[in-house]
Amino acid sequence: MRKDFGKKAIITPLPVLIIATYNEDGSANAMNAAWGGQREDDQITICLGTSHKTVENLKKRKAFTVSFGTRQTAVVSDFFGIVSGKKLPNKVEKSGLHVMKSANVDAPMFEEYPLTLECTILEMSPDCDGSTYIIGQVENVSADESVLGEDGKVDLGKVQPISYDSVAKAYRVLGEKVGKAFSDGKQLL
Repeated sequence: MRKDFGKKAIITPLPVLIIATYNEDGSANAMNAAWGGQREDDQITICLGTSHKTVENLKKRKAFTVSFGTRQTAVVSDFFGIVSGKKLPNKVEKSGLHVMKSANVDAPMFEEYPLTLECTILEMSPDCDGSTYIIGQVENVSADESVLGEDGKVDLGKVQPISYDSVAKAYRVLGEKVGKAFSDGKQLL
């Protein structure tokens, strides 16, 4: 037996994306966004509300970083989602994170987040439906050595990224490998 819930999008997992930009005065700004994903091998998309300080910064700087919320950064990641940069301009400073400048784009990064995409804006939609849609070009992926596997590649099991559960309004950790993509299905051929 199944139960219907009507017109409600339940997509999972929703990544916890920390979008970082510089403010006009050069200080770091960050926000938590769940509406984003990969578009191409080297491009991402993000949907943000038009009222965010981050959107103002993106229009001016044309660059940003995206870090992935993790088990270890869940509290500060949530803080970035509930506190507006317009109401608390020094929220990054208040978070206690250590800011470092991206070597590849005009945007900040944070030492505490082990996996970060450094991006420039390819396209930014006009504000529509209360949202701004961004296509970002990934210029570099920066990963702390602590999250690399023996093969030298990013090991998401070590990253322990969290996702937003829109049904329970909770964060859930990801990481367990349950199969091999583009391989396991061959058993049914």
